[in-house]
Amino acid sequence: MEDYKKEFIEFMIDSEVLRFGDFVTKSGRKTPFFVNTGFYRTGTQLRRLGEYYAKAVHDAFGLDFDVLFGPAYKGISLTVATTMAISEFYDMDIRYCSNRKEIKDHGDKGILLGSPIKDRDKVVIIEDVTTAGTSIEETLPIIRAQGDVEVLGLVVSVDRMERGTGTKSALQEIEEKYGFKTTAIVTMADVIEHLYNRPYKGKIIIDDQLKGAIDAYYKQYGA
Repeated sequence: MEDYKKEFIEFMIDSEVLRFGDFVTKSGRKTPFFVNTGFYRTGTQLRRLGEYYAKAVHDAFGLDFDVLFGPAYKGISLTVATTMAISEFYDMDIRYCSNRKEIKDHGDKGILLGSPIKDRDKVVIIEDVTTAGTSIEETLPIIRAQGDVEVLGLVVSVDRMERGTGTKSALQEIEEKYGFKTTAIVTMADVIEHLYNRPYKGKIIIDDQLKGAIDAYYKQYGA
């Protein structure tokens, strides 16, 4: 596993974004782990988050694209932070773009904020966590309505690796439905590999008991 992925896992722990215990997801699943990206709350955290996204985007898609698109609302700050990190790390000036929830009818009119999207643009989408594809379903028509564009793929922060609406993971379902690549900075398999029975700051975060609970969860809900 790449060093930046290990660092990102520890960063999520330090930021209290990745937590372990007893939780219930929006779909009603009882889960021993939870990812809440709303806990990224400071400028330093956002800067570092953009750096991890930049490395994941580079690993998955290189730098041969024009626009980084983040669905509103969380995707707005992600695109800004990530394009800044791409500029710093790779000396490439990628444009950022997001959608508005409501169309603006004055000033900078339209449904997009940031850079316009035009014919022949190559677009990469970034989001916070693995989704059921709802935001992609809403925003993909908006992107494609801007012109003859090519959507290269989607990057999220964490792949929970659990079933979406069928037997495959949400990311796999998105990939098959829309025909573009999907990836994550880390998967939950990466998280387990890095933390299981290994001390971090003097503490074992995933011990045998928690590992058993995670295994049981994936036996029931795993993709």
